[in-house]
Amino acid sequence: MSSNRKIIHIDADCFYAAIEMRDNPKLRDIPIAIGGAASGRGVLSTANYIARGYGVRSAMPTSVATRLCPSLLVLPGDMNKYREASSQMQAIFREFTSIIEPLSLDEAYLDVTDSECFQGSATRIAEKIRSRVLKEIGITVSAGVATNKFIAKVASDWDKPDGLTIVTPEKQFEFVSSIPVKFISGIGRVAQDKLASLDVFTCADLQKLDFVVLQKHFGSMAFRLSQFALGIDNRPVMTSRERKSISVEHTFSADLLDLAACQAVIPKLLMELERRMAGRHFETQLSKYYLKIKFDNFKQTTIELPIKNKLSNTIFLTLLEQAYARFRRPVRLIGVGYRLSPPKPQQLILPFF
Repeated sequence: MSSNRKIIHIDADCFYAAIEMRDNPKLRDIPIAIGGAASGRGVLSTANYIARGYGVRSAMPTSVATRLCPSLLVLPGDMNKYREASSQMQAIFREFTSIIEPLSLDEAYLDVTDSECFQGSATRIAEKIRSRVLKEIGITVSAGVATNKFIAKVASDWDKPDGLTIVTPEKQFEFVSSIPVKFISGIGRVAQDKLASLDVFTCADLQKLDFVVLQKHFGSMAFRLSQFALGIDNRPVMTSRERKSISVEHTFSADLLDLAACQAVIPKLLMELERRMAGRHFETQLSKYYLKIKFDNFKQTTIELPIKNKLSNTIFLTLLEQAYARFRRPVRLIGVGYRLSPPKPQQLILPFF
């Protein structure tokens, strides 16, 4: 299956920052980031490449980023403007294929296996998409072309910014063998450290590791790791992504010092959750209550409870009390929401002839 497919992964370069630099050319030669203010509990969404040269990264607290780069200009961002640019990109993608899996506003998988554009050349399609985005939207995107999603996504990050990396079937195994294991989805810092203890740093190292050893350390994840290490990924490009939860969360400008202070903010969070759910018809899919707490030391805990009867907001207060009791420390973030079960298929009633 993998060797016959043509998959493109498109990833906009520092998307939010790129839109701001497009609209204000004076920003192009200075370090900028999009995110919350350093004076509060702000976190960065993204940063341009000048800022990244100072070590500034997405998801970094703004206060840390401004210490690394004192001249960093932090902008609040404009989501309406970013969504508009994303919609423009999606419209360009649809001219080449209908099989598109958006991952976020700024990246997507495209399956062009059966596309007739450019006589079916995935490379030329990727080149054309990149030139169209630059001309029509005014930003650069990087692209990876390969036989599957895993390799295409890694390839799009191989030559950033404004890069295009083609991994042909003949070069696939050689390319995969050189990939650092940190590029594998789901391999965070803890997993990287665990693999390093086994002298595994690249997919080539992972290929040599006995599967029994891998399974001992990674359990059910071991098979997926062994497959990716060989460049095997048969996941299809999904044109619709099933939503698994709906939630809201808030990071507080000052820590909530006790349980009573945490309880006081729950009604406001639940009102925001209701607004987010309004008109989206999730009622029949709600399967579990969900609550998350992040403490002042950045330790995080989540707690869930199956929904058995009529919805009750007081359940969230019960979950809050249980979650808070796990550490009993000042709280910097609380999130509330619901886990969703897949929608039930509607019964089709056929006419009798």
